[in-house]
Amino acid sequence: MSSKVPLEKLNDYTWQIPQYKPGMRVPGIVFANKDLLEKMQRDRTLEQCVNVTHLPGIFKYAITLPDGHEGYGFPIGGVAATDFEEGVISPGGVGYDINCGVRLVATIFSEEDIRPKLSELTNIIFSNVPCGLGSRRKDFRVTEHDLDRLVMEGVQWVIDQGLGWSEDAEHCEEGGCMKNADPDKVSTRAKNRGVTQIGTLGSGNHFLEIQKVDKIYDERTAKIFGITHAGQVTVMIHCGSRGFGHQICSDYLRVMERAVHKYKIALPDRELACAPGNTKEAEDYYQAMACAVNYAFVNRQTILHWVRQSFQKVFKEDPERLGLSLVYDVAHNIAKIENHKVNGNRRKVWVHRKGATRAFPSGHPEIPVDYRSVGQPVLIPGSMGTSSWLLLGTEKAMEMSFGSTAHGAGRMMSRTAAKKRYWGGDIKKALEQRGIVVRAASSVVLAEEADPAYKNVDMVAEVSHKVGIATKVARMIPLAVVKG
Repeated sequence: MSSKVPLEKLNDYTWQIPQYKPGMRVPGIVFANKDLLEKMQRDRTLEQCVNVTHLPGIFKYAITLPDGHEGYGFPIGGVAATDFEEGVISPGGVGYDINCGVRLVATIFSEEDIRPKLSELTNIIFSNVPCGLGSRRKDFRVTEHDLDRLVMEGVQWVIDQGLGWSEDAEHCEEGGCMKNADPDKVSTRAKNRGVTQIGTLGSGNHFLEIQKVDKIYDERTAKIFGITHAGQVTVMIHCGSRGFGHQICSDYLRVMERAVHKYKIALPDRELACAPGNTKEAEDYYQAMACAVNYAFVNRQTILHWVRQSFQKVFKEDPERLGLSLVYDVAHNIAKIENHKVNGNRRKVWVHRKGATRAFPSGHPEIPVDYRSVGQPVLIPGSMGTSSWLLLGTEKAMEMSFGSTAHGAGRMMSRTAAKKRYWGGDIKKALEQRGIVVRAASSVVLAEEADPAYKNVDMVAEVSHKVGIATKVARMIPLAVVKG
């Protein structure tokens, strides 16, 4: 093991990194079992967690979640909250794919209803939803004026264009629209990229899956969320803000690097470039980031519309009669202004969630009204061909992780290493032998996203459940996979 970071075991799923280095303002906390921890010790995950503890204004501790792995600045699977007045905001704590996130859709179907038409349905979805680099639909174009509108109005803008149902916005984090978005804070280059990529799945680890419910762990909560029985068919859409968000991150990293010198901020890693939350640099970034957040919500909404159209074409029924209701849409890469209890006092903070899912408890006013009696749905997608999870936000998450939990399986192997070890054709064949229909824009992406390149998502969900930062509701397994 290469990591020299000292760890104190608090229990089987919680480890503390003591303040062993000069400059550490708080300890680190790692939620992991032994197997997951070993992977973190083989790369820079724990060192990056230590680096995050140096941020000005950080509260309580820097958190690494069970899916944690090395990222840019922050580890992916990292959470940190800094004081709203005296703390900082860091693009490295959000990531390049701003509001990479996932939405879950429930249907009226069981597996036996859909299996005879599964290949046809997957083909039509693959045709309807632009996948892979450079793909787009010829019949869906936005102008720069449209782009400015949609990044301010979020999901409601695209619903008003006829690409969605009014209730869809209610089941999105932030209601599908983060406030404070200002397109004037977004560069021309980012807008040029955004105009062409809206409504596209993209490549890499993004996917669209037709799934079935494998097991229900919390029947009451599942039923409230629209998950009624084992074997029920669901759809999961996982993508983000594409080149638009990536460019915004790149642009503001340069701004933040200058801000570090301007405000004389001492950092152990330049990738943690940040600005005090009360400065123009921070305000500009936050308003541009909100544009990318809303762009990603719109992106997933348009894809859902085309999925509904695909079901309609195959089953010759209006989508409303087929269910196809949005359970929830969560963000995985985001910074938020929230209120949390710190040392017994309510404090206004900048919460950075990078590769982390919000996990608010029952009664929280930011949860949809129809879910408020139980808590927030938490969606943890797996790697290609493996399970995905629906969990439930908890009060314990508010106490331990600023209302956050894991976001996915987390990589075990770089894309380059995966491409050297696996061949896309073999991966496709292995999945099809298990009855999983696969459609991909290239065989290379199948190699990059091979299941062994990722951690065990069941293990990640189990740690989250055992720690209590989100509890199990249902497990889904794939019937068909569409990759960019």
